[in-house]
Amino acid sequence: MAVYGWIGLGNMGGPMTSNIVNAGHTVRGFDLSQRAQQLAREGGVEVVGSIKDAVSEADVVFTSLPKGDHVRSVFDGPDGIWAHAPKTALLADASTVDMATSRFCHEESAKRGYTFIDAPVSGGISGAAAGTLTFMLGGEPEAVSRGQEFVSPMAGNVIVAGGATSGIAAKIVNNMMLFINLVGVAEGSQLAESLGLDAQTFWNIANTSSAESWAQRTWYPLPGIVDSAAANNNFDATFTAELALKDVSLALEAGAETGVNLDAAQLAAQQFQKLIDEGLGKKDCSLIAKLSSPDGTVRGYDPSAD
Repeated sequence: MAVYGWIGLGNMGGPMTSNIVNAGHTVRGFDLSQRAQQLAREGGVEVVGSIKDAVSEADVVFTSLPKGDHVRSVFDGPDGIWAHAPKTALLADASTVDMATSRFCHEESAKRGYTFIDAPVSGGISGAAAGTLTFMLGGEPEAVSRGQEFVSPMAGNVIVAGGATSGIAAKIVNNMMLFINLVGVAEGSQLAESLGLDAQTFWNIANTSSAESWAQRTWYPLPGIVDSAAANNNFDATFTAELALKDVSLALEAGAETGVNLDAAQLAAQQFQKLIDEGLGKKDCSLIAKLSSPDGTVRGYDPSAD
C-alpha cells in the first residue's frame, strides 16, 4: 500500500482522496480550508498541518488546486513540495492550469531531481465521488507508467496523452469544448421552454438524438430533469462560473499562443463574464441559461434564496 501526499482537499480533492483511502492506501492531506479539512477527515484522510507533513514520507504527491499560481506556490519555496518531498516520490498535478505553469513544474522538477507528470482529470464532482474520473497523463513514459498505478483508485479511464504537458493540453481543449457545448445546452433549454415543449420530453428527445452531450446529460439547467444538475439546488455551484471562465480563458490564451481562432470560446467566456458582472460568479456555470431567457429569469433559480 502506498502513502499519498495530497495538497488541496476541495470539491475535487476531497472525494478523490476518499477513494484512495477506500482502496487501502494512506493519504496525508493539507488544505487551508477548515471545512475541506473536516470533510477529508470524514473520508479517512490523515489531515496534517503543513506541506512538509503531507509530503515528507510520500510515495506520490498530488496537487489539486484552483489556479496555476496556487500550484507554483506549493511546489516552490522553503515550505514547498520540492523542499520536503523525497526524491523517490512521483509528483503529479491534477489541477487545471495554464500551459506555462505545467511546463514550469516539469522543468523545475527535473532540475531538482524529481519526476513529474501532469495528470488533470475530467468528470466533475460526481465523477470524483464515484471514482470514475478520466485522467489525462503527460510526461516521460516511465513516469506516466508509475502514475497509472497511483491514479487507478480514482479513475474510470486513464489515458496517456503523450509527453510533458500533453495531459494539461488535452484538458484545456476538452474543457473549452465542454463550455462551448454548455452555451448551446443553456440556449436550447430556454428556447424549448419558450416554444411550449415539456422539459422532460425535450430532454428525452435530445438525449437520444444529435444534441446529446455530457453537459446535456449532467448539467441540464432546469430543475427536475437531471439529478446531478445544479438547477435542482437553486444553481448552487457544482462548477462555478468563475472557474468556467478561468478554464475557457486558458484555452483562449493557448489559442493566442498558437494562432488558432476560437470565436465560440470567446462567446462562452463572455457569457460567464456576464454572470460574474451580475455578482453571480460563485453560482453554477449552468446559470448562463438565464442570459437566454426572455425576461432574464430561469426556472429553478430564486435570487432571494441566496
